Amino acid sequence: MAKAVTLIRSHTLSGVAEYAYAATAPAESRLVFLAGSCPLNSDGTTFGIGDYAAQAAKCIENMTVALGDAGATLDDIIVTRVLVASAEQRDLVAAWDVVREAFGDHDVPSTLVGVAALGYDHQLVEIEATAAVLD
Repeated sequence: MAKAVTLIRSHTLSGVAEYAYAATAPAESRLVFLAGSCPLNSDGTTFGIGDYAAQAAKCIENMTVALGDAGATLDDIIVTRVLVASAEQRDLVAAWDVVREAFGDHDVPSTLVGVAALGYDHQLVEIEATAAVLD
């Protein structure tokens, strides 16, 4: 099946970033706007209390389920925003490393942001994403 997302790499900007600097999708693609994926178990409890990497992995797991319900996969993601409840760079990187590994070669444009707090008890990570699918 043809993919809607085209990642755009800049040869002028720094190569330090571990993601494409831009992405496009054709006009005929169907956009899928995901709610922020949270590290919640099916019973509503927070997974991986105190563990940034574990919570990032649970967010990716939950995001994959939501994408599947919308007829999409991680390879259809066009952009992400990773929110981490910390002012410490090491905590942001711990979450980012998990996200980066999950996406592999499909290194979509992403923003990594430290925030003061997130919505659920003990929540440390949330991942927002948009996907584009050709039906």
